[in-house]
Amino acid sequence: MKKKLININYCILALIVLYFQNVKADDLPDIGKKIFLGDGNCATCHTLQDANSNGNIGPNLNIIKPDIARVISVVTNGIGVMPAYEDQLSTKEIKAVATYVEKSTN
Repeated sequence: MKKKLININYCILALIVLYFQNVKADDLPDIGKKIFLGDGNCATCHTLQDANSNGNIGPNLNIIKPDIARVISVVTNGIGVMPAYEDQLSTKEIKAVATYVEKSTN
């Protein structure tokens, strides 16, 4: 009986892990693009060819080609006139935007 209970617990644990599993890395750029164009409001200020955005308030992302770490830092904390988005976007959403920006500029 004890062995069956342990097996059931492992099955439940496996189901929980699968249910709450992070988004696959392959999906991050697509999710990031939606956020870039939508809730993140990034396209208003930034030029990014892949997003067909032509903002001129923030830097042209096609030119500066920021890496993921830089985008995460700037989106999370803000810089210059850009506000911090840590209270508006989740950590996963910020990572998705950063992944999208890096992949579309490099």
